[in-house]
Amino acid sequence: MSHMDAATWARARGGVVRSDRIARAGYGRGALERAVARRELVRVARGWLAVPDADPHLIAAARSGVVISCVTQARRRGWWVHDDDARVHVAAHAHAGRAPTATAVVHWARPVVPRHPDALVDTPENVLAAVAACQPFEVALAVWESALRKEEVSAPALARLRLPACARRVLAAAEVWSDSGLETIVVPRLRWMRLSLRRQIWIAGHRVDLLIGERLVLQIDGGHHVGAQRDADNAHDAALMLLGYHVIRVGYRQVIHQWEQVQDVLMRAVAQGLHLAR
Repeated sequence: MSHMDAATWARARGGVVRSDRIARAGYGRGALERAVARRELVRVARGWLAVPDADPHLIAAARSGVVISCVTQARRRGWWVHDDDARVHVAAHAHAGRAPTATAVVHWARPVVPRHPDALVDTPENVLAAVAACQPFEVALAVWESALRKEEVSAPALARLRLPACARRVLAAAEVWSDSGLETIVVPRLRWMRLSLRRQIWIAGHRVDLLIGERLVLQIDGGHHVGAQRDADNAHDAALMLLGYHVIRVGYRQVIHQWEQVQDVLMRAVAQGLHLAR
């Protein structure tokens, strides 16, 4: 048995674990009952114990017999996720009778990677497959590219899996050049213009998000564009302009909810030849 107490052992494994798993680790019934009596562990469902401050999503998953998956688990892993989708997404086995269909989005598809019975969160590969089946293509692509950038999965390894057709389509389009999910969304929307679209090009001492043609720079701001970062970005914009570049800066809401206006500005800039070196 480990030298640590049962609650510490459980916390090191996510905070919510099966009772028999703790027992297999060498903690006897007496030790577990004492931990429960001292409120170091709490019985949250039949066969499940948790530390008092355990993640509510994990507790809900244990009670419902599901695993956290799709965009909910993508967000938990720190991948880029569309902020407008705040619903909880879970995955369930085909015969999971307790799946919370009234309170969550439940994914019933067969997993790409087998799920261990003790698991409460899905594997990265299963998460990506669920995202591909659930989200619009460009949003799914942004999530996939975020996962690839963080090197939590690799494209060659994903290609060797039995992915559904929707996931293979996303994988075929996925690259790692974008710095954010917003950049991933923007580039496919502009390909119809048949202009050079170069991501993360180094100009004037910093990277630019997207260089359209030779001189039109599109900067896409996320939540970090405040304070000192905003001052640095503004200084870089000025340096770019002095070098003959034309800078258009947009934010999350414009890309996601006001794309027609953004596209109109870019079309007019191209019509004026602002993308050309002179």
